[in-house]
Amino acid sequence: MFSPLKFMRVVPLASESFGVRSMCTFVQTPDVTVLLDAGVSVCPWRFNLPPHPVEFQNIRTIRGKLADAADKAQVVTVSHYHYDHHTPSFEDWIVNWTTQNETARQIYQNKTLLIKNTTIDINKSQRERAETFLKTSAKYAKKVEEADNKTFMYGNTKIKFSTAVPHGEDQTAMGYVIMTTIEYNNERFMFAPDIQGPISKNTLQLILEKPLSLLLLGGPPFYLQSTQITDGSIQNAVNNLKDIVNTVPLTILEHHTLRDECFQQKINPIMKHAKQAGHNILTAAEFVNKKNCFLETKRKNLYEMFPPSKEFQLWIKTLSDHKNKNIEKPPLEPDE
Repeated sequence: MFSPLKFMRVVPLASESFGVRSMCTFVQTPDVTVLLDAGVSVCPWRFNLPPHPVEFQNIRTIRGKLADAADKAQVVTVSHYHYDHHTPSFEDWIVNWTTQNETARQIYQNKTLLIKNTTIDINKSQRERAETFLKTSAKYAKKVEEADNKTFMYGNTKIKFSTAVPHGEDQTAMGYVIMTTIEYNNERFMFAPDIQGPISKNTLQLILEKPLSLLLLGGPPFYLQSTQITDGSIQNAVNNLKDIVNTVPLTILEHHTLRDECFQQKINPIMKHAKQAGHNILTAAEFVNKKNCFLETKRKNLYEMFPPSKEFQLWIKTLSDHKNKNIEKPPLEPDE
C-alpha cells in the first residue's frame, strides 16, 4: 500500500474500483478504530440488465470483509442515508445483499455511531431512511450521536465532521452529506463521500481549509452528464478537482466517477494537473495495490463472456418489479 501517512492506517474496503457501489473505509490510529460509511450495494439495473452472478459473488465476499472490519471498529460513521453508505435491516438480495436484521447487527452492535443529522439539512427520502435506520440498524449500537459540525476526541486523535454539504450541486434534490477528517500527530485524512467533484465551491473551500495528507473523495458523475447533471456542473467539478489535486499530495478518486465507462479519458486533464504539481491520483484499489475491478461498467461484457446458468436466468425472470424487496436470493456457486 502506498500511503503518505506514517501514524494512521487507512484501508478502503469497498468501492467502485472493487466492483461495488460504496466508499466504505477502515481507519486506525493509536487511539481509535473507525469504520466510515459501512454500506455496500450493486446497481439493480444497468444497460437494462440485473447484476451478473460475478457481481453478486463479489458483493457477498465484500459483505464478509465489512463484517470483519466492524469486529475491529469502535466507531462507525454514516455520512448520509443512501444504502451504499449505511447497512439497512431489511432483507434484500439484489441491491444491498442483506438479511433481515443480522447483517446490520454485525456492523453496528456495541459501536459508537456518529451519524449525519436526521432532521436538519436532509431531503425527504433520506429523512425517511434515517428514521428507519434509528429504529432498526442503530438499535444495536452502544451510543448514537449526530455529528454535523462537531469534533470528537479519542486520546490524541481528533475526528472532525463538516457542516452538511450538498450531494453534488448546490440546492440539489439529492440532499446533503457530512465529510469526516481524522487527525493524528499533524497528519490529516479527509473522507469526502458523494460530493460529486466537488461541484459546490463551498465544499471545495471546506476541503482546502487545512492542509491534508490524504483525501478520499467521490468525484464527478460523468455518467450522469446531460441527463441528470448539467455540462456546466461537470465542468465546475473538474475545475474544483484540479484545485484539490494541486494542493493535496495524494487523492483517492472514487465512486460516481468510476461508473462511467470512459472515466480514464475524462479525468486525463486532472491527472496531468496533479502530475505537474508532483502529486498523485489513485483509485481505492490502486491505493491498496490491487487491480481495478469495474464490474458495473463491464456488465454487458460479463453477460456475453460468461453466460449465467439456467437457474440464474430463471431467477432473472422473477424480477418483474425492479424495486421489489422480497426477491429470493439469486442462485450462485457456493463460497469457496
